[in-house]
Amino acid sequence: MSELQTNLDFLYSSLREIRLILHANRIISFDLSTICPPKARENQGETSNYLSSLAFKLIKDPKFFQSSEYCYNHLNELKPMEQELIKSIHRDYLRTKNITPEFQDEINRVQSEAYIHWLEAKAKSDFSLFAPYLAKIIELEKKKISLLDNKDAIPYNNLIDLYERGMSERDYDSFFTSMKNYLTSKLPMVTKKSQKVRIDFLSREVPIHLQEEFSHFLLETIGFDFERGAISTTEHPFTESMAVDDNRITTHYFLNNCISNMFSVIHEGGHAIFGQCQPHESYEYYIENSMSMGMHESVSRFFENVIGRSRDFIHYIYPHFQKIFQGIFTDVSEEELYEAINYVSPTLIRTEADEFTYTLHIVIRYELEKKIIDDEVNVNDLPKMWNDLYEKYLGVRPSNDTEGILQDVHWTSGFGYFPCYALGNAFNTMYFEKMKKEINVGELVRIGNFKPIVEWMTNNVFKKANYLDSKTWIEDITGEKFSAEPFINYLDKKYI
Repeated sequence: MSELQTNLDFLYSSLREIRLILHANRIISFDLSTICPPKARENQGETSNYLSSLAFKLIKDPKFFQSSEYCYNHLNELKPMEQELIKSIHRDYLRTKNITPEFQDEINRVQSEAYIHWLEAKAKSDFSLFAPYLAKIIELEKKKISLLDNKDAIPYNNLIDLYERGMSERDYDSFFTSMKNYLTSKLPMVTKKSQKVRIDFLSREVPIHLQEEFSHFLLETIGFDFERGAISTTEHPFTESMAVDDNRITTHYFLNNCISNMFSVIHEGGHAIFGQCQPHESYEYYIENSMSMGMHESVSRFFENVIGRSRDFIHYIYPHFQKIFQGIFTDVSEEELYEAINYVSPTLIRTEADEFTYTLHIVIRYELEKKIIDDEVNVNDLPKMWNDLYEKYLGVRPSNDTEGILQDVHWTSGFGYFPCYALGNAFNTMYFEKMKKEINVGELVRIGNFKPIVEWMTNNVFKKANYLDSKTWIEDITGEKFSAEPFINYLDKKYI
């Protein structure tokens, strides 16, 4: 056996062990966010942290590093997918090279504590309960950046690279400036048009068991495979790719807002379909779930908005909507349902935002994150800064911390993630134009036949996502360079 093969085999053996540990950790983390009793969260968090540390120590094993670097130095002698694996390991090595197991333990512990205290602070609408833990998160993020050997001179670029390889603050600034200028200039006109839309029925009480039945119908419709997936409930909906045949989603049911669950389920279902349709070779070569966050969000928001809020989709689900909800909405026409779910009005809660104003929520978080990482803000000033930006861009002001700065969980695990939500909107409108040229999307959705749509996504969107950076990936799919223009054109056509 050659020396190259010996090193490669050692890496495969280590990666298998790491995968098993992380699989167990995902199960525990999923439980922690769903059915774990409140008093058990701390112990559960400790177990999760232990498993994370165990996996990290395997990556930090000098032999693992030596074998990966040997393979990296003989990259051209490897098969194409082996090359992708080794390049991925090398990128991860550069990010974690100077992070000790002890420092990683501290990161895991602080993030776990931050999550628990965020839950308490949100429940009590008291940012001061969370502020000390957010301050620790910020301190750790800055320390991680300082430990990078080849760190970018622009601090935030180092976080962008973690979630959206190939992008930069310059790319984000250009995109978000274009979106902010367009959205704030058009918002008064769009909201005025929406004032004529009937929305009174959206707050009607719908029993949870009926919402659960509707959730299963929606997931089955869009192509979610219940043989390889499951649905649960949580405070803040999310999706977890547990393993090759285990992609789980969560939702949150509101008795008087069944539409919230409807789009949470479609959104998270989109994430899960991405996981279920990854090429098997991605698992074979240990590069599964290597796609960027923006890629993932493009798929979830494609199903949620581009498809889920379309006339064709509402036409298909309307009879089922009426049947499952057993007379609750008999006075609501198909057109009224379509108009209501596309009603535009500035709101305080990002996850409840309409398709048009949603990106402004991300603009606010992006601007705050840059200030935080650039040392331009005191943690205790963040709630007011948050509220001021909501008033400036959306014309609404939070009256408490729960509907303001505490509404999202993401800052309990660091920064750099939020912009990906908006990038997803831009990506999916780009490949939607390509898709429409090759298959009759509207007609397929209108009759509830999602199989050709998922197949197109599998062959074009999912296939290379695990080893291309964002810019290369979207250009490979569409032949076009990334820009805000397609998304603006999409919104213009639908809302103006």
